Amino acid sequence: MGENQKTRNDFEKLSRLKTEYEKEEMTQAQVETLRERIAAAKREKHDAEKRRGRQIAAAAAAAAAIFVALPNLSADIAYAMSNVPILGGLVQVVTFRDYQYGSERNNADIRVPELIAGENVAVTDTEQTADGTECKAAQENLRKSTAEINAEIQAITQNLVSEFERNLEAEWGYQDVVVSNEVIATTEQYFTLKLSCYQGAGSGYQWNYFYTIDLTTGERLELKDLFAENADYITPISEEIKHQMKAQMEADENVMYWVDYEEVPEWSFTAITDETSFYVNADGNIVISFNEGDVAPMYMGVVEFEIPAETVADILK
Repeated sequence: MGENQKTRNDFEKLSRLKTEYEKEEMTQAQVETLRERIAAAKREKHDAEKRRGRQIAAAAAAAAAIFVALPNLSADIAYAMSNVPILGGLVQVVTFRDYQYGSERNNADIRVPELIAGENVAVTDTEQTADGTECKAAQENLRKSTAEINAEIQAITQNLVSEFERNLEAEWGYQDVVVSNEVIATTEQYFTLKLSCYQGAGSGYQWNYFYTIDLTTGERLELKDLFAENADYITPISEEIKHQMKAQMEADENVMYWVDYEEVPEWSFTAITDETSFYVNADGNIVISFNEGDVAPMYMGVVEFEIPAETVADILK
């Protein structure tokens, strides 16, 4: 099969699958709102990264004040405040808020987690000092990290609640909003919380956030923090993802990614960025996660790629 014919077939397949995906009856207003939600989700993640450096102290104070006040405000907000121990109590997860609404046309199930720092962090013997300075610093880092993450999660979920309630007042169509969370207790060194969000109006959109803390230092991690200083991790990870995309497409005609589309280059996945979502799985391998529509048609949903250890073995810290 010629390259041009293959490209045409790929576009025909994308068009067919896109049509099937979007054949739910939606008004133009619903379609536009869903598109805006997708863009907003991406902006929220980018803006959160920009705010991190200048808001840690404010977030810590705000989160502490909110947590103290909440049990006195509402039985619904204080729902299920029992602790769920994670990794020996280094980090605990409680339900900060449980927002529920159900009717024939509108449904919301929004469960907002909050991280609570434990009394100790898993510092190694080499990090200990006689006066416990390193341990104290790590503990302070852990408190700041959890407060920062909590503030971001609360902002994200409050935006969803506010939008849901505005649509209720306007008696706008049908809507479903679901927020859930999962602890990915991957290794003794790393704690990762996954926040999953779904918003639907006929068709739907799902996106995830991953929050990872290094339990030996108490610091929140970015992808670059896993690698040696000045190491080029973007290239090998990106090339591995492209390889996996092509292999999956070759093996299954129903799988499609936007990779190497010369005729529509703006669709093509070229490389990850410093802000690309990730976590470390139980095997100690990095997993890269993309939200719906980031690197593939939305019918593919959220997609993940596990990076083999040998791909980055020589550049890890």
